[in-house]
Amino acid sequence: MKFDDLDVKMRVYETSQDRCVLPEVYMTARIDGRGFTRLTKEVHQFKAPFDEKFRDLMIETVKHLMSCGFNVIYGYTQSDEISLLFHPSENLFGRKTRKYISVLAGEASAKFSAGLGDVGAFDCRISELPNKRLVEDYFRWRNEDAHRNALNAHCYWRLRQDNYTVNQATSKIEGMSIAAKNELLFQYGINFNDIPTWQKRGIGIYWTSVKKEGFNPKTNEHVLVDKRALYTDLELPMREEYNKFICDLLDRYETVTL
Repeated sequence: MKFDDLDVKMRVYETSQDRCVLPEVYMTARIDGRGFTRLTKEVHQFKAPFDEKFRDLMIETVKHLMSCGFNVIYGYTQSDEISLLFHPSENLFGRKTRKYISVLAGEASAKFSAGLGDVGAFDCRISELPNKRLVEDYFRWRNEDAHRNALNAHCYWRLRQDNYTVNQATSKIEGMSIAAKNELLFQYGINFNDIPTWQKRGIGIYWTSVKKEGFNPKTNEHVLVDKRALYTDLELPMREEYNKFICDLLDRYETVTL
């Protein structure tokens, strides 16, 4: 059998299940660390419950994903997960979901591993959202999840520092109300409201315009020019204000092709 014939015969088995995200449907990607509890608590022993070095590794991974060929207008990270919002006109790979899933997982794993100096693997899933409100709700969901996780993590690790075992600390906070968890921290002299916002609400990364010095060869002068750069926001808003933040971001890009 000639190679071309063999190629046609076999390639169908790779592509028969291909599906594409329909035009005008919003896309988000969620990229999660695989086995990161062991990696960050046992192998590398990052500071608990939050570590700035780990935070910065995740930020750099998000920035890489936003700069490696995809048309991403917003990146968000909390804990060991990343969420990406694609431009409405994103059409890389013909919007084939298997390509987004495989490439994004691979790029995230490679970038994070290079920064860590060890293997860190990510998986990926794509959400197809038919309207702007669902996009707002998606990021509101992850923002609220960050808040819940931060409160639980601070309670758990404060109890562990007070010589509670893993089971004892887990059992104590299981089923507790938000008010009770806040009171538990307060008994240890911690006001949860004073915890850094990036721990409670995650981190947003988006494109902004900055002035940079350039050179105009026609006039032989140094000039200031507008350049796109990624901005890291450690003070994201919360609740309805965060919904509005996402809505405004989408509105800004609705008619803009990057």
